[in-house]
Amino acid sequence: EQTVTGLYNGLNHLYNDNYTMWFDCFSAVMDRDANWRNFGMLFGNQTTSGDGPSWIWHDNYKFSIRCNDVIANMPDVVGLPEAKKARLIAEAKFLRSYWYYELNLLFGGVPYYTEPIKNIEEAKGSRLSMTDLWNELIKDLTDCINEPNLPDKYNSGDNDYGHITKGAAYALRGKIYLWLENWGAAEADFKKVGDCGYRLFTSGANAYKMLFKEVNEQCDEMIFSVQCIEEDGYWNSKNRGFGNRCTYGSMWNNYLVNPDFVDTYECADGSKFDWSKIIPEYYKLTVNERRVFFLRDNLTESEIANAKEQGANMDYYLPSGNEARIRKAYEQRDPRLEMSVITPYATYLGGDGGADNYFTNRYPFRSQWIETQNADGTITREASDLRTDTQAMFYYLNRKFVTEGVGEGSQKGTGIDMPKIRYADVLLNLAEALNEQGKIDEAVTVVNQVRARAGAQLLNSNVPTTVMGQADMRERIRNERYWELLGEDLIYFDELRWKTWKDKKFATYDDNGKQVVNGLRQVWGQATYHYAWGGDHYWLYPIPYNETQMNPNMEQNPGWK
Repeated sequence: EQTVTGLYNGLNHLYNDNYTMWFDCFSAVMDRDANWRNFGMLFGNQTTSGDGPSWIWHDNYKFSIRCNDVIANMPDVVGLPEAKKARLIAEAKFLRSYWYYELNLLFGGVPYYTEPIKNIEEAKGSRLSMTDLWNELIKDLTDCINEPNLPDKYNSGDNDYGHITKGAAYALRGKIYLWLENWGAAEADFKKVGDCGYRLFTSGANAYKMLFKEVNEQCDEMIFSVQCIEEDGYWNSKNRGFGNRCTYGSMWNNYLVNPDFVDTYECADGSKFDWSKIIPEYYKLTVNERRVFFLRDNLTESEIANAKEQGANMDYYLPSGNEARIRKAYEQRDPRLEMSVITPYATYLGGDGGADNYFTNRYPFRSQWIETQNADGTITREASDLRTDTQAMFYYLNRKFVTEGVGEGSQKGTGIDMPKIRYADVLLNLAEALNEQGKIDEAVTVVNQVRARAGAQLLNSNVPTTVMGQADMRERIRNERYWELLGEDLIYFDELRWKTWKDKKFATYDDNGKQVVNGLRQVWGQATYHYAWGGDHYWLYPIPYNETQMNPNMEQNPGWK
C-alpha cells in the first residue's frame, strides 16, 4: 500500500517546487515573470536537449514505469485481500494512463511499456502513433471502469479519499475520446461521471471562490486532485508562484495574468467587454499613452514627470477621479474575474505584518504601510498599497489559489489540494461533445450549470447571450473553459487539441488585421518581452536528445532532427 502511495507522490512533482513548467504560462491566459522566462518553446529557441521537454519526459516515464512494477507484482503479494489488490492495480493503471496521456498530447506518440523493465534492452521500444496510444489507454481505463472493487467515488473524510475512482476513469477516458473526436463516446463517459455522484460545489454566492479553499478541497466537485499538506515536499507551491509580497510569508508573483485574456471576461449582462464604452478615448491612444488611465489619484509632481517620461498622455489624467474611472472597467463583469484576478484598485486581504490587512492594488506603488505617530508617542500602521515582486511594473495578479490573511497558510506552500479533474471541467467537456453532435440546446443547459454557479448571465436569457448556432456555441464553450479553469493548467492542453495555440499565444494581428503585441504585458498592454513562433514543428515537443541516442528505435519528431 505504501508503494502505491509512492505512485501518487509523482503527481506532486508539478506543484511542489515552483516547477517553472506550470502549463498555464504556455497558454493564452498567463505569462511568466521576465526574471524567470527560461523555456524555449515560447521563444523559438527550444533545443532537443532543453530542460522543459526532458523533465516532463523523464518524470512521466519514471512514474509510469513504477506503475508497471505494481501492476505486475501486486498479484503475488501475500497477506493482502484479493479485492484490495484488484483495486490498487486499477489505481496504478489509471495513474499510468494519466502520465501517458500527458506524454501523448505533448510528444505525439511515444513508446508504450506495460511490463517492468528488467534490463536496458527492454527500454528500447518504438513509438506508437498518437491514435494507437490513445486506443491503448482507452483499454486500460476500461479495465479500471470494469473493476468491481474500484468505487464510483469517495466522500469527504473517507480514509481512502484522494485515491482513484471510477468517476476519474470515466472523466479521463472521455477526454481521450475528445482527442479522437468520438463525440458520442465522450458524451456517454462524461455523463457517467455525474452518475458516479460528482456535482458542482454551489454553497453560497461566492461558491466559485470558496471552491479553491482548503476547507472545501474534498467537496463533491473534486474528481481527481493532488493531495497536499502544508509541509515541505508535500505542499502546493502555487501560493508562492501566484502570490504577492503582501501574501503571508511574502510570495513572488512569478505568474501573471495576461491582459488580453482579462479583456475577454464578459460584462455582467453577457455582452462582450469593450474599453471604449468605459473610456471613449482608450483605443485612440497608443499603448504607452494609455498608461494614464491606470495611474493613481493625486500624483506628485515627480510621479507626473515619470509618467510623462514613460509615455503616458497626461492630458487625460483626472487628479481626483482616475481610480474611480478605471474601476468601472472591472465592475459589472463576470464574477469570476474578480474572484480569480487582482485587478487595478481592487483590494486584497493580505497577511503581511502578522495580521489580516486589506491592501489596495495601486500604481505607482508608494508604501505598503502608512504610519501615524499618535499623541502618546505610539505608532499606528495602516495597510496601504499592495506590494509585489515586480514593483516597477503594473501587472494583473492572481487571486485564485493565493491565501488570504494569516489563517490559510504560513509557508511557501499550502495544504490546498490541486485539482487535475473537477466536475465543472467535465461539464464543459460534455458541452463540447454535445455541441459537436449538433445537440446545441442540451449543450446550453450544461454550460448554464457552470455559469449559474459563478453568478454569470445564463445563455439564451437575453440578446447578448443568445446562441447563434453551432459555431457560436463552440466559441462560447471554449471561452467558458478559459474563465472557469484559469490557474489549473488545463487550457494549454485545450489549445493544442483545438489547434488554436499558435494564434492565441503568438499572434501579432487580431481578426481585423490590426497589429497587436504578444508576450508578458502590463495592464495597459505595454510589452515587457515578446514570444517568437519557432515553426510548425513546435506543435509537438522534441523527443529528448539523449533518448534518441540511447534508443536506436526512437524516431525524432519532424522538424526537430
